[in-house]
Amino acid sequence: MIEYLRGRLADLTPAMAVVDCQGVGYGVNISLNTYAAIQGREEVRLWITESIREDAYQLWGFESRTERELFQLLTSVSGIGAASARMVLSAMTPAELCAIISDGNDKMLRQVKGIGPKAAQRIIVDLHDKIATLDIVPAASTAGQTVPSVNMEVQKEAEAALTMLGFSPAPTHKVVVKILQDEPDAAVERVIKLALKML
Repeated sequence: MIEYLRGRLADLTPAMAVVDCQGVGYGVNISLNTYAAIQGREEVRLWITESIREDAYQLWGFESRTERELFQLLTSVSGIGAASARMVLSAMTPAELCAIISDGNDKMLRQVKGIGPKAAQRIIVDLHDKIATLDIVPAASTAGQTVPSVNMEVQKEAEAALTMLGFSPAPTHKVVVKILQDEPDAAVERVIKLALKML
């Protein structure tokens, strides 16, 4: 079992990181939270969860053990797969997710693509007591940090990431453009987080 990967960050998109470990490049699926945390680094350590099926072998990586634990808890809920868990962890921080589950706020969970009313209720019921064991600081403000960026570069990267997450190109383009019109200096992770709530 792979516990973590440590090595040079060879390539990075909002949905995938390639970690070079002594000449072997591992493609690791990541959340938007992890993308924001490791962006700009040369060396990274990602805590790994392996997903092994007959038709696929995938690695899911997280910058913190806590986010990995939340991913594993989410995928333990009936009907919540790895892609849906990644979507949840891209739409909100671990602290925000724990606060939402603790408060029983299924409305916020239903805003995530692929999470319907029944799935949101199952997440809250199944995980309400379990998240109490996680050492997570209460959620702070959800306002995203922005950094100066070239709008076209941010637009292309955000659209590519959302397409990789399963959204159709046409509505994705429309939403991303609208967000950048409202917030011209928004960083790519901010654009994607807003888009996940609008698509």
